[in-house]
Amino acid sequence: MAEGWLFKLFLLMLLPPLTFSVSDSKALLELKKFFTNSSALNSWVPNSVPCNKQTPWGGLLCHNGVVQGLRLEGMGLSGSIDMDALVEIKGLRSLSVINNSFQGIIPQLNRLGALKALFLSGNQFSGEIPPHFFTNMKSLKKVWLSHNKFIGGIPFSLGQLPHLIELHLENNQFSGYIPAFDHPNLKSINLSNNRLGGEIPISLSNFSANSFAGNPGLCGKILGVNCTKPVQNTAKLVTNQKHVVGKSDKKLPSKIIVALIILGVMLVFVIILAAIRWVKKKKKGPNGPTTSSGGAIEVQVSMPTAKEEEVNRKRSGSSSRKGSGHVKEGGGAAELVMVNDEKGSFGLTELMKAAAEVLGNGELGFCYKVTMANEVPVVVKRMRDMNALGKDEFDKQVKQFGNLRHPNILTPLAYHYRREEKLLVYQYLPNGCLLYQLHGEHDTSYVGLDWPARLKIVQGIAKGLDYLHMELASLDVPHGNLKSSNVLLGPDNHPFLSDYGFCSLVNTDRVEALFAYKTPDVIQHGNVSPKSDVYCLGVVILEILTGRFPSQYLNDGNRGTDVVQWAESAFAESRQAEMLDPEITSSQNSSVANMEKLLHIGLLCTQTSVENRLEIKEALRMIEDVQVEEGPLSILV
Repeated sequence: MAEGWLFKLFLLMLLPPLTFSVSDSKALLELKKFFTNSSALNSWVPNSVPCNKQTPWGGLLCHNGVVQGLRLEGMGLSGSIDMDALVEIKGLRSLSVINNSFQGIIPQLNRLGALKALFLSGNQFSGEIPPHFFTNMKSLKKVWLSHNKFIGGIPFSLGQLPHLIELHLENNQFSGYIPAFDHPNLKSINLSNNRLGGEIPISLSNFSANSFAGNPGLCGKILGVNCTKPVQNTAKLVTNQKHVVGKSDKKLPSKIIVALIILGVMLVFVIILAAIRWVKKKKKGPNGPTTSSGGAIEVQVSMPTAKEEEVNRKRSGSSSRKGSGHVKEGGGAAELVMVNDEKGSFGLTELMKAAAEVLGNGELGFCYKVTMANEVPVVVKRMRDMNALGKDEFDKQVKQFGNLRHPNILTPLAYHYRREEKLLVYQYLPNGCLLYQLHGEHDTSYVGLDWPARLKIVQGIAKGLDYLHMELASLDVPHGNLKSSNVLLGPDNHPFLSDYGFCSLVNTDRVEALFAYKTPDVIQHGNVSPKSDVYCLGVVILEILTGRFPSQYLNDGNRGTDVVQWAESAFAESRQAEMLDPEITSSQNSSVANMEKLLHIGLLCTQTSVENRLEIKEALRMIEDVQVEEGPLSILV
């Protein structure tokens, strides 16, 4: 009993404190700065308490001294809504700006994951709302977007809100089909006066015709309009909302339709012929025909030819042994330099002759799978913008990477240095990266990652990162680019870290491509540190446990899920169990309590303040204490 009480007390001490009127006041005054025509908010002044019972600030809904709602209706407000300020109002559950003059695309209100009511009606908001916009707003009960200028499809994520009871989208310009709203709690819906088309979903058949009036393209029993053609599955249509439009009031003449079809067929035929000729031409290149197994795409990696290699070998006086070449100071061609021969030795000529299958491309270059003559597959990363170091320093740094030995570190096998580009060669792991395992498209035979597998992966990542922080302590940030796409999985889902140490190699004007340089400490203060890696580790932990793609990986932040903000609001409201991926909570050997402990560690790793963020050693210790099943040793201490 005593241990359990102490454990709860410890968790309460670690949770972010509730934000009371002092910080609410600061956030509200910052919000006001971005409004124009804000005379209605004259009561919002410094050195006063927003939720004062005697003289409360106008437009606030308060409870126990905490701001829980903003009711800024009909105040003639315009300008912009500062989301950074709104996020700081931790108790905010309701936001209403009805009948004002706000314009432009919808603000990033999905950063308010705990919001229960959103009222934007009667403004001039416009543009499309991204399909996934409401995915992270699971607490929403009321959504009013009516009387604006929104276009595009109705976001399908609205249909996935589990507690939605009111939805008003009338008098906009929404088009396409109506997504499924299979929620018994939905009491009120109004989609009238838009440009919607297709059949009204059966799940909405209990609502009146007035809810759908003013959409000439709609049909269904409710409206008394028969649907002459079978309507496609709504769920499939809404995934490509930008390409879905409502039915037009006017039909094209049949002759024009036939002509367009014929032209389309001819165009496809011409494209196919051109593609066939291009493929044949590529196969008859200077090195003769090449083949690739399994219909893989063949890519000729830009390397010096065998003749150029021989000329450079003679000029430099180097031996012909593979992997022992040198490069001229001017940055000419060189052989492949082996830094790890555990998978055998090979030279640039062999690499050059092999067909390359494209695996993907990132902000710093392309990635290929190359099968050598001995049938050993390797991964070649063709990197650009890596001229921060001269050749000698580059050689020294990559050779240091090649000397690393740890069960969770993918060590480079070889490298090739040219001024224009660099090649890094690694072992090929057929299970691919963690990003693909979590978010990729899989066939029906795919067995997902269960709780024991995900815990094992997190523990392996933490161990590998701790090792890098010891061996590469001289670097500003030892890994620098830790994210799920740079965690590779070997047999039995054993994790390997790759693409580490690049901060010392990448051009200074391109370091922002590395994930560690997108953390709050760098964005706000420009200071990268080993704790930037810890933040990245926390994002990966939250990604693994929620199964959601983090918006932090993207430059715009408008797609994916803000897993950090979600975790903050979930723990503040004791709703952290809702974050867990259903695939792991329903699997065998699953312990929700231990999953929540790991979630909490992810939250501690992603604290905005560097001082409050965990050290890597402490994070590793806490992660290793988490067990697959409940037991006497699974208490987080």
